[in-house]
Amino acid sequence: MTTVIKDLVRRFGTFEALKGINLDIQKGEFIAILGPSGCGKTTFLRLLAGFDSPTDGSIQMNGIEVGSRKATLPPEKRNIGMVFQSFALWPHLNVKEHMRFPLVHHRFVPKNMNLEKRIQEVLDITELQDFANRMPNELSGGQKQRVALGRAIAPKPDILLMDEPLSNLDAELRMEMRREIQEIHRLTKATIVYVTHDQGEALAMADRIVVMNEGRIEQVGTPRDIYSFPSTEFVASFVGKANLIKGGWHGNHFVPELAPSLKWTDLGVSEELKKRNIYPLRPEQVELSYEEDGIPGVITSVQYQGKEIHYTVQTQDQSWVVHMDILHAFPLGESVFVRMKQEPVLVRKPEKTASN
Repeated sequence: MTTVIKDLVRRFGTFEALKGINLDIQKGEFIAILGPSGCGKTTFLRLLAGFDSPTDGSIQMNGIEVGSRKATLPPEKRNIGMVFQSFALWPHLNVKEHMRFPLVHHRFVPKNMNLEKRIQEVLDITELQDFANRMPNELSGGQKQRVALGRAIAPKPDILLMDEPLSNLDAELRMEMRREIQEIHRLTKATIVYVTHDQGEALAMADRIVVMNEGRIEQVGTPRDIYSFPSTEFVASFVGKANLIKGGWHGNHFVPELAPSLKWTDLGVSEELKKRNIYPLRPEQVELSYEEDGIPGVITSVQYQGKEIHYTVQTQDQSWVVHMDILHAFPLGESVFVRMKQEPVLVRKPEKTASN
């Protein structure tokens, strides 16, 4: 099923939460909607689900218009599954009964479906076979989340919507559930739209990422392109904390403002960033040195991260974030030079991707 969102607008009084969203979602894709709090991502998901109606624009699923300012198809008439931020489990139903409920009440379940067989399939997919008769209060947080996932996928929805489903779990469990959701996506081949403010989740799980800011789409692309080739200043700073270096462009070369003797090659910097005379450098694309071949600064923070040390370096007009391996340790307060690594992380230009 292809979902087509065209010129989608949602206003609440004078506040415009969505400002003309355009996006195509292909069958079987895992799309992550990424952005800070208040950017419009949950409003967007509510419109996809049918919980809310657009002020303008339209949503089509399988060629059928399901949402516009004229009319909105309610959630129960859309073949969707929903996983909420909370587990939203019924305390009086056991695990197996949670899987059965949508199969009995979902209008899109084929009449000839073998319900018991499907329940067993979902229990297998979610690895809850040994917990089928347990009540919600007898389950761990990860098991409860798998029940919520199983309930959503049981009727084989055309599209599965997830609203920050891992936010209530601890860090280690979130990592485990990321892998499990990816495996469920691989096994079910479901179309997934996954809302998150967590960059790590989006980069690790999605086929494509939609980066939103203030009700607009800033960039759509693969995780690699979003991270390595940000199109806008917001994407560069929000995803991965890029160092945004001021300077000037001379053809395909960039000269930093604070180090006019240096010249850096274009590694795929977007036209918008070039117009703003900015060069984005990820923390792992730069390094510290005692040699006077970079931008001078002072180390103001040192954070040990296991295989890496994360430094903050204050230069004349900005603060830099630098990630280096533990073999190259510099002390707090040291005067150093910040320079681009001799062999940049990526040098190819990104493939063109659809955006609004």
